[in-house]
Amino acid sequence: MAKLIFGCGYLGLRVARLWRLSDERVLAVTRTAERAAQLAAEGLDPLIADIAADAELQLPQEVRTVLFAVGYDRAASRSIHEVYAGGLANVIRQLPEPVEKVIYISSTGVYGQVTEGEVDEDSPCHPTREGGKACLAAEQLLQGSRFGPRSIVLRLAGIYGKGRIPRSGDLVAGKPIDAPAAGWLNLIHVEDAARIVLLAEECAAVSRTFVVSDGQPVQRGDYYAELARLLGAPPPRFVTPDPNSPAALRAASDKRALPRRMFSELRPVLAYPSYREGLAAIVAATA
Repeated sequence: MAKLIFGCGYLGLRVARLWRLSDERVLAVTRTAERAAQLAAEGLDPLIADIAADAELQLPQEVRTVLFAVGYDRAASRSIHEVYAGGLANVIRQLPEPVEKVIYISSTGVYGQVTEGEVDEDSPCHPTREGGKACLAAEQLLQGSRFGPRSIVLRLAGIYGKGRIPRSGDLVAGKPIDAPAAGWLNLIHVEDAARIVLLAEECAAVSRTFVVSDGQPVQRGDYYAELARLLGAPPPRFVTPDPNSPAALRAASDKRALPRRMFSELRPVLAYPSYREGLAAIVAATA
């Protein structure tokens, strides 16, 4: 039986590698021949197609698990709604009937700002940013489709890991961070997130939604203070961002995302149970 990945990037590639360790056949859809060659070198079977352009896919009947982990390229000509909801609609239309589980990578951005409040899997969704709106639209599309009873939605917190620690260069250079020191960050290390995808695949329950984070929200000031300490950089300085900037929109979201259902039903053992262990491992490996 085969696995099929749409969006074999920062997270998707790590999931693919875990499946390949179990000698699974993994197909990965990409838009470019260059990326297809890179995926083939990883032992994957690449398919070249632009799902947002309503591309026709030739999918083998042996596919049993589908992972939709498509990210948004801001340089693309299509809107984020066209890529997330439109792309997923095209995929669902063409999936072979024997598919047993469709896993959609969503975001805690579906909850909106929720100033200083807690959210979990049962909290209402009122997204304010276009990314959150597009994710929620895609969730609803999947859950209302013929694969709804076979679906899993994973609402991921901020993914970090090797090669992805925002603002580390600014800290080393002594540049200020254009965000308030107060405000909650919700995080999950990419390696833990990949393992949680596999746990979701193995989960007997279907048509389920999970918040995916380490369950240890941290204040922005504390996070950057720890990162600066590990980097040997000066203590972080914070400045008020331009009110119309993406940084200001991100900073306006101030919530604690609690993965209650993830821990109770999927029961992951996290390699990086908080940002402290995760940042320390990344900085040590980089050094």
